Amino acid sequence: MDRLYLLCVIIGCTALVLISAIIPWAVFTRYVLNSAASWPEPLAVLLTIVLTFIGAAAAYRLNLHMNVSYFADQLPPRFRTLLDLVVQLLMALIASFMIVWGGRLVDVTWHNTIADFPFLSVGVTYLPIPVGGAFLLLFIIERIFLGAPPDRLSQDLEVAPFD
Repeated sequence: MDRLYLLCVIIGCTALVLISAIIPWAVFTRYVLNSAASWPEPLAVLLTIVLTFIGAAAAYRLNLHMNVSYFADQLPPRFRTLLDLVVQLLMALIASFMIVWGGRLVDVTWHNTIADFPFLSVGVTYLPIPVGGAFLLLFIIERIFLGAPPDRLSQDLEVAPFD
């Protein structure tokens, strides 16, 4: 699961770096060269889909996603554990929805092409939805049966107290 998490992080970070490089190029060609390139905007949108669905699975694994847990934190531990299981099961339902309906979206659009990228299938561009859903479902199953993975990032950032 650590390797799958690392793969998600690498894919998400690569997409973010590419987006960060593509958008300034679009601005440069439009305003400096006065001849806007047609490909940066659709490519940035496609990379945003990758970043969103693959990156979200990675963020979920380490509980880095946005959540509001004030009321849950006020519950007794027994109810807190039950609530956490309910949340995981609801997230599994969402991941299953992404897998099934995202897969159908990929299937339906597989033979369509994008005007700016005629060599690229529309179905390929939607592939991060079911793939991200599958990764998310695996991370949910891991959390239900093995508990939350250790947060190595915070362990690496711990420093020794001043003497």
